[in-house]
Amino acid sequence: LDEEDMGEFTPRDIERRVEDLRRSRDQLGGVNMDAEEEAAELEERLGAQVTEKEDLTKAIAKLRQGVEALNEEGRDRLVKAFEQVNEHFKALFTALFRGGQAELRLVDADDPLQAGLEIFAQPPGKKLGTLNLMSGGEQALTAAALIFAVFLSRPAPICVLDEVDAPLDDANVDRFCNMLNEMRQRTDTRFVVITHNPVTMSRMDRLFGVTMREQGVSKLVSVDLQAAEELVAAE
Repeated sequence: LDEEDMGEFTPRDIERRVEDLRRSRDQLGGVNMDAEEEAAELEERLGAQVTEKEDLTKAIAKLRQGVEALNEEGRDRLVKAFEQVNEHFKALFTALFRGGQAELRLVDADDPLQAGLEIFAQPPGKKLGTLNLMSGGEQALTAAALIFAVFLSRPAPICVLDEVDAPLDDANVDRFCNMLNEMRQRTDTRFVVITHNPVTMSRMDRLFGVTMREQGVSKLVSVDLQAAEELVAAE
């Protein structure tokens, strides 16, 4: 305040003003002589965190790009494999049923990676429907067609078929065995068929039987049908 302003205050007013200023000063607390240094340290830490955040943001973006690239490649491979299996399945179904038609469809999602698989089949003389609307024998033949379609698309060293022929009548068992023989010729896969059907047994190259003469004691019996046939023919 200049002298002119001071003249407007009484000594009592000045004392109260000074007292207010002292209280305000006391409320501020002591002066931190290290404030400038601490501020510099905080600024440095903040800069490091900002840099770390930027690095993490870039890393996340790169990972997302990688995941998307993998998903795109996965979609492409899945669609190609699906189309290949579907073509084999259509042909095998028609061959097994001697007519009719069938196809595989991706359902419930636009993204192939998230979609489900549905089998639609139409045996000769019947309407097109899903697998659960077919009889047990028709389901077994359709499942066999799908299994064989997969093995034609991506052969494996061995395939185990556990009583696939159980629901089939003799005519369909014969068709199944014909298809199995064709698969042996078209692939290098060895097929192991577990069966109780005499027709299927008669079409195999070698039989392995398990007997139990005593409780808890099993015995493996092997028969080479081709060698047996040659032996019979020689006699």
